[in-house]
Amino acid sequence: MRRCLDLALQGLGMVAPNPMVGSVLVYDNRIIGEGFHSCFGSSHAEVVAINNVEQTELLEKATLYVSLEPCSHQGKTPPCADLIIKKNIPRVIIGVTDPNPLVSGKGIELLRARGKETITGVLENECIDVNKRFFSWHLEKRPYIILKWARSADGFIDFDRPAIAPVGPNWITSQTARILVHKWRTEEQAILVGTNTVIKDNPRLNVRDWSGKNPLRVVIDRELKLGSQYNVFDNTQETLVFTGRDLASAAVPAGPEASSASPGRQDYPAGSGKIRYARIAFDDNTENRMMDYLYGENIQSVIIEGGAFTLRQFIEKGLWDEARIFTGPALFRSGIKSPEIKGSSVYSETIGNSQLQILSRMSPRGAARPVAPVTGSV
Repeated sequence: MRRCLDLALQGLGMVAPNPMVGSVLVYDNRIIGEGFHSCFGSSHAEVVAINNVEQTELLEKATLYVSLEPCSHQGKTPPCADLIIKKNIPRVIIGVTDPNPLVSGKGIELLRARGKETITGVLENECIDVNKRFFSWHLEKRPYIILKWARSADGFIDFDRPAIAPVGPNWITSQTARILVHKWRTEEQAILVGTNTVIKDNPRLNVRDWSGKNPLRVVIDRELKLGSQYNVFDNTQETLVFTGRDLASAAVPAGPEASSASPGRQDYPAGSGKIRYARIAFDDNTENRMMDYLYGENIQSVIIEGGAFTLRQFIEKGLWDEARIFTGPALFRSGIKSPEIKGSSVYSETIGNSQLQILSRMSPRGAARPVAPVTGSV
């Protein structure tokens, strides 16, 4: 089962909104086939493992290990439980039951009804952890929320910047840590920042120092203050803007290629269709509304990179799952205070010149949710 989990993690950042799954076939204490779900729409782990068995006659004597319950419904691919039955695999070991209502327990029931010895709950907590995004989306009906920020040694995330200060990030961490952050971006489906972060740092919120997919950029712009001079509106990737303004009344013609899905002022780059706006109410429930919207778009995970006000709003509402906090060596002595947060410390490591600490809230099933080491070499 641990090998199944190692395999499953190879699909990180590639399979959402599907779960990460690994599978191993064993005969006579020897692995005869293995596989993992590599990208959304591709063959499931059990199918890959079965297809990788060279001596197919051994399938009728083998044990199949899989980190998540085999599916029993027709989706983009046929049901895995049906294939297991067709290949006469006699024994199936399952890490955890699938939380998806379309599957939940049905695959296990089908296998047992067809006479397959089926064992469940092997390394169950570890299997939940690997698919913490998938479980949060199904059980909590929202994305898995990761908060991330860097702070100085004396607890500030930024200087007090004068109005004439140049726009750009005030780096606290080293290049090594920044590479790791870009790796994290490839692993999540969305990345969210507030208006002030865009104005002060002009971030691109993309992946440059690692290989992988860009996340959906999500920007909070309650009053439509942000114009086309900011990098988040460069039309290079999908961008969603949450606003409290009435877009119809705020909009003027945006150009001959303007999309009706993304109206805006003339200085808004709405023409490509990669930028769209969602009007929501801004009140004590705004953060939940944003997560509800992302849930409705099948976004299973979001990493929130600031600024301080936005981070505090999510912390105060208890609307987070992980916090990834870098502490650098510099002393700012004054400035914008780092958010305060309480959670279970589950991991720490020195990354370049900074100390990384990862905190966790409670899992949907009520247990502290650990996280696997996030680096090997960076």
